[in-house]
Amino acid sequence: MRDAHRDRDPDPDPEVPIRVFLLDDHEVVRRGLRDLLDAEPDMTVVGDAADARQALARAPALRPQVAVLDVRLGGSDQNGDQAGIEVCRELKARMPELVCLMLTSFDDDEALFDAILAGAAGYVLKQIKGADLLTAIRTVANGTSLLDPQATARVMSRIRARERQSAPPELARLSPREREVLELIGEGLTNRQIGERLFLAEKTVKNRISSILSKLGVGRRVQAAVIAERLRETED
Repeated sequence: MRDAHRDRDPDPDPEVPIRVFLLDDHEVVRRGLRDLLDAEPDMTVVGDAADARQALARAPALRPQVAVLDVRLGGSDQNGDQAGIEVCRELKARMPELVCLMLTSFDDDEALFDAILAGAAGYVLKQIKGADLLTAIRTVANGTSLLDPQATARVMSRIRARERQSAPPELARLSPREREVLELIGEGLTNRQIGERLFLAEKTVKNRISSILSKLGVGRRVQAAVIAERLRETED
């Protein structure tokens, strides 16, 4: 699976294991994932949960870097079909730096749509091979979005159809330079490509993107890309 958007951050320090939290309502799945991840020298499972309530109670205190969340939780007291996505949304609100990787048994555009809006960094099927899951966790921990380009394009098309009316008032908070960066995010450029286009250091671009996301009130650059597209359509 190719990544939709890349943030070219340095590789994580191999001597500092990636802290992972697991959410799945099947004990066997949780144990299997824990065994798989704990066998890797660069990963450690800091905790797990069987339902949304446990996840929201445990995860913030454990300060994981990556949360691997089952989309559908059959035993949850929330809507079982998308309880994992609601957990993602709530955890991201409490811990903006947390990266969420959604895990599901179904290739479902509706769930992918909601996962992107909730701020998820990736979405993989449970049929994924163990080695590929490990790669996916390392990828999102490194700051790279892991969303299938074709699926993401379908989702963004739906978002544009639903929110085509006008650009959000938050755009008024952006500086002219930030508006330029936002437009290039909408074109799908990486941080390095944006820096080359605007003659900025890659670190400066990353800082400006963080500021843009904060001012727009969104958690992921794919959401900023949608806003950029809406702005372009409004101006056209």
